[in-house]
Amino acid sequence: MEFFLPDLAATAKLGQQLGRIAQNNDVFLLHGALGAGKTTLTQAIAVGLEVPPEQYVSSPSFALLNEYKGRLPLFHLDCYRLSGEEDVEGAGLTDYIGSTGLTVIEWPDRLGSLLPLERLDIILETVEGETTRRRCIIQPIGAAWRERMKTIDADSIL
Repeated sequence: MEFFLPDLAATAKLGQQLGRIAQNNDVFLLHGALGAGKTTLTQAIAVGLEVPPEQYVSSPSFALLNEYKGRLPLFHLDCYRLSGEEDVEGAGLTDYIGSTGLTVIEWPDRLGSLLPLERLDIILETVEGETTRRRCIIQPIGAAWRERMKTIDADSIL
């Protein structure tokens, strides 16, 4: 699936839908350059998971992991400062990948062979010259995800 998200409101709508369809043990991998909107999308996913507003979703760049309580626990991982799967394992982050709740991982290329077989890859790209418009490609990996993606209402996002 490919979306052109014209503004932050569209990004929020997509994230909220993803949060609503999230199930226990799901993993979302967020790909994109710095400033592409990965944390912004995660904030919207948290709304879809019914994470209360007082639990402000922030980038876990320095903490590596932030946990939030909603309909499902949300584990927000950021692997930017890690150099590879040995660092991921050494930081204990593998315990959260596919664990009870939803795991959202920024900079998943650092996972190497630790990538889960069932996952949702979400690629965010900035549109040159634009501050809020994004191109979003969602790639469901695994049969279960391909079925669940049919529930995304693309018309309501735009």
